[in-house]
Order: sequence, then C-alpha cells, then structure tokens
Amino acid sequence: MIEFFKTLLQSRYVGLLEGEMVRLRAENRALTNSLLGTAGFPPVDFPEAPKLQELPRTRRRSWHQIQAWREETAKREATAAQSQ
Repeated sequence: MIEFFKTLLQSRYVGLLEGEMVRLRAENRALTNSLLGTAGFPPVDFPEAPKLQELPRTRRRSWHQIQAWREETAKREATAAQSQ
C-alpha cells in the first residue's frame, strides 16, 4: 500500500516537472525572439520539442525461464571452452 502511494506521488511530481519544463522552454523561445526583434533580427523558428513517450514495461521472467537461460549459457560456455 505504501509503495502504491509512493509511486503515485512520484509520477505526479515528475509530471509537474515535465509541465514546468515545457512552460520554461516556451518562455525562453519568446524571450529569445523578443531580444532578436529588438536587435533587428528576424525571429528564429525553434524545432518542436520531442514528444514524451511512455517507457515500455520490462518483462518479468519466471524462475523456470531464468533457470533455462542459465543452463543454456552454461552449455554454450562449456562447448566454447572445449573447442579452444
């Protein structure tokens, strides 16, 4: 239960930080173009910020899968050692 609330608060916090970052980038673009306009230069078109993507969840492996993977790795290493 505690982990659930911790995750919930962290995700909100990260979301707030990302929103603040978007706001600050827009403000910086506006200020830069304002300064350039005052100096007599045309405004600059900034590239669009990359869209935020949700990270894919990592697959959890069962103990049977982990054991099979370890056995396969051990067999490969044994055959490689014998061939040398």
